[in-house]
Amino acid sequence: MDFPKTLSPIVEAVKKNKKVCFFLGAGVSTSCGIPDFRSPKTGLYANLKKLNLPYPEAVFDIDYFREKPDAFYTLAHELYPGNFLPSKFHFLLKLFQDKRLLKRVYTQNIDTLERLAGVEDDYIVEAHGSFANNHCIDCHEEMSSEELKKHVFNREVNNGIPTCSKCKGFVKPDIVFFGENLPARFFSQWDEDCEDVDIAIVAGSSLTVYPFAGLPSEVGKNSIRLLVNREAVGDFKSRKRKNDILALEDCDYVAETLADLLGWKLDLDKLIKAAEAEFESTKNEKKPSAELDAKELASKIKKVELKDGDSAPTKKEDADVKDLDEEIAKLKI
Repeated sequence: MDFPKTLSPIVEAVKKNKKVCFFLGAGVSTSCGIPDFRSPKTGLYANLKKLNLPYPEAVFDIDYFREKPDAFYTLAHELYPGNFLPSKFHFLLKLFQDKRLLKRVYTQNIDTLERLAGVEDDYIVEAHGSFANNHCIDCHEEMSSEELKKHVFNREVNNGIPTCSKCKGFVKPDIVFFGENLPARFFSQWDEDCEDVDIAIVAGSSLTVYPFAGLPSEVGKNSIRLLVNREAVGDFKSRKRKNDILALEDCDYVAETLADLLGWKLDLDKLIKAAEAEFESTKNEKKPSAELDAKELASKIKKVELKDGDSAPTKKEDADVKDLDEEIAKLKI
């Protein structure tokens, strides 16, 4: 079957101004170069191994963090926003937003690449938290991202471990660790959204970690659901619906194809080129890539203008990817 034709129900619905709700897993970020901390072939794994962790997931265990926060901050140095550019799929999200066709983005990922691609905060629900905000684990006093970054990239400042200015407790990004609850907004926003999803696109998730994995199955029976993944997963595999579409392809390839079918290919290319140019420009200022200002880059991407008239609505991980965020949630089942 001609693959683009399988997407025609999505294209037709979008041209009728139906909004899309996205559900994202690690597969949308793998092309960005984010390292897998489990792989023995990466320096990240080697760094963690030197810390003699009792088990790999200990780096995301809140009790272990209280005792040895340096383990997490070794990882944070590698994963901190600004090291990686968003993927084509992330920029597709911004196009849906700019054309007023985005309902919401529910993501398992902690990398903030949706924000970096220019998607506004109100559209994003980070099921497992992210690096976007930081708080003391004891008194919950907030620390700015700028202050936290000083510690992450300058190990001479308190050995690279940020502490609270009020109570001296350890500070960490608002990433959900083992032993912590998911953000309240994850539940409240879904209660508001679940009855009004015209199109659901699940991308790069193995749909194995609950409660996130159950969201796509809760959308209405008349909703069009698209799975973008290397293989069928979740109830796309066990209880496939009549309106379901399976795109068992690479996430970026599907993003390009869908943008082309919707007549947005030039806009997608423009966003990507603008982001790449800004990324290179910042690097050429001789800042280490780890210190690139993610917020500044996101702000400039948001200002990229599409061609006249395109901002208004028109009429017309693979399952085997080891998602860090999915690992975080497993002990909450």
